[in-house]
Formats: sequence, C-alpha cells, structure tokens
Amino acid sequence: MSMSAALRTAQRSSLLQVVKSAVATVLAWFLAGWLIPAQPPVFAAIAALLVVQPSLNQSFGKALERSVGVIVGVVVASALGILLGTSTWVVAVAVVVALVLAWALRMTPGTGNQVAISALLVLALGTATPNYALDRIIETVIGAAIGFVINVLIVPPLPVEPARRAVRALADDLAGTLDRLADALQHSQSQAQLDDLLARARAMRASRDAAGAAIAAARDSLSLNPRAPRHRAELAALDTLVTTFTPIVTQAVGMTRAFHERYDDTLTGEPAIGAIAEQLRRAAHDVRFAPDRGAAPPTAGVVEPAALTRPLAVTAPSSDHWILVGSMMVDLLRIHHALVEIEIE
Repeated sequence: MSMSAALRTAQRSSLLQVVKSAVATVLAWFLAGWLIPAQPPVFAAIAALLVVQPSLNQSFGKALERSVGVIVGVVVASALGILLGTSTWVVAVAVVVALVLAWALRMTPGTGNQVAISALLVLALGTATPNYALDRIIETVIGAAIGFVINVLIVPPLPVEPARRAVRALADDLAGTLDRLADALQHSQSQAQLDDLLARARAMRASRDAAGAAIAAARDSLSLNPRAPRHRAELAALDTLVTTFTPIVTQAVGMTRAFHERYDDTLTGEPAIGAIAEQLRRAAHDVRFAPDRGAAPPTAGVVEPAALTRPLAVTAPSSDHWILVGSMMVDLLRIHHALVEIEIE
C-alpha cells in the first residue's frame, strides 16, 4: 500500500460534517470550561469531536462508548492512583489493567481503547483524586451530549442521495451488461472480446455490493433521525430494487459465462440466438428504467413502459447449440419473472 493510499480516502467527508465537528468541539470546550474551570476541558472536547458521526445512530453509539469508556478508565486510574501514587510506572500499570478489564467485560475494541486512554490521561494530566475523577466524567458527558445535540440540530445526516446514485449505477451497469451480451450474440467474437465481456459482467458484483452498502448506511441513518419519515418509503423502494436486481446480476453473469465457454463462430446463424438477443435488449431497457418507475409518483407524467412483457418462445435450436440456448432461455425466464415483480409493485 502506498503512503498516499494509507493516508487519504477516495471520497472526503462532507464540509457540513467538518463544520458540525468544529462547532461541537468548540462549544464543548467553552461550556465545560465554564462549568468546571479547574482543569482544561480536554475530555469534553475529545468527546464532542468523536460523537459527531455520519449518522445519528452512530453518534448515539459513540456517545455511549465514549462515556462508558471514560467512566471505567477514570475509576481505574483513580483507584490505582490512590493505592499506588502517581509515579510513571503506575501509568503503565493502569493502561494494562484497563485493557485487561475491558477484555474481561467483553467491551468493544473502541470502548476498550477508550478505557485505557482515559486511564492514561487521568494519571498523566491530573491528580488521581475522587473530585478530579468526577469532574472528568461530568466533562465527558457534557461533551458527548453537545456532540449529539449538534448533530441533531444542524441538518441531521441522512445519506439517501448516495443510495439513489448507487442504485442508479447498479441499474446502468446491469443494463449495460445485458446490452453487451445481446450485441455479442449477433457478432463474431475474438477470445479477447469474450474475456473482456466476462470480466465486465463479473465486475457488476462490485456495483451490487456498493448499492447494498449505501442502502445499509442510509437505513442506519434513519434511526433517531427526525427527517426519517419522509424518506423511509423511498429507501424501502430502493432496497426492493436491489433485492430484485441481485438475482438478475447472478443470471446475467451466468449467461455471459455460458456464452464465453460455449461460443463458436456458427452461433450467429442460429435463429434462437437472435431472438434471445432481442429479449436481452428488452430486459436491459426495463432494468435501466426500473429506478424511474419506482421513484415516479402517479401524477409525474409518462413513465417509460416495460419492454419485456412476456416469456420468449423459440423454435428448437440445432443440436450443437441446444445446451447454450436452453440455459439462456431458463435465465431469461427468471429475469422476466423478476422484472414482472417490479411492474406489479
């Protein structure tokens, strides 16, 4: 892995997310510093910064993780500081004890690390006294609460648009694969063209996985979100589309693989192959416009009609091609049934 790939991400966070993190951190610093003036409000600022997450559900989880981790870490540090003093070696002991305790309690890795960090900071920055420990706990709760409230008040995150784009990209990739296979059925292919056709078909799986991940992220963002009701139905429709497209992806890859393995130059003269190519183009048409049909309200005007309206019927193929034609017919029938379900819904 290159240094650039290790330090940089393919897609930067939204500027709004950065602004919210900054506002929450600054507000937590000044408010906690005003309420508890004895020490710099480091714990409050860190808590607020970590709690502002891409979804409110994640923010709530991070707030609990941070608060519980700090409470346990502060208690461990205070107890060891009172018993053993504040020597340098006590800091090392506290970190080990915190990690072992988190492991014994089956805490998440994030919570376990927070326990150790809190214990280290308490012994390194303060005096391990009951008052100091209580102040740091209150300070952390203040910071976590501010981070969560800021995330709610300033445009609570709801990544539905990335889910729309991901589903649209999946529909386009799937339709493109069906169109490319239809064209390949009616034209002579070299081995390099066949290999490229199969590779591009298999690459669709990445689009399918990306669409599923985008919908999962959007669904997670609906939890605790006041903007959720207006988007819940749309997200359910997008999820249904991905569920419908998933077996079609499998069938498209299977048809392409069968064509790749059983191709010969005489296929273009097979009447059944031309009929299958036409049906593939109709299926590509329906897949490409499926997101529009699902998103368009009843009064939105004319919606592109379905093209694959009935199963394919062909004459018996020649003995050399009956396996390929038969397998493609079965896959086309399955694609037809899946697309009919979209029409019914």
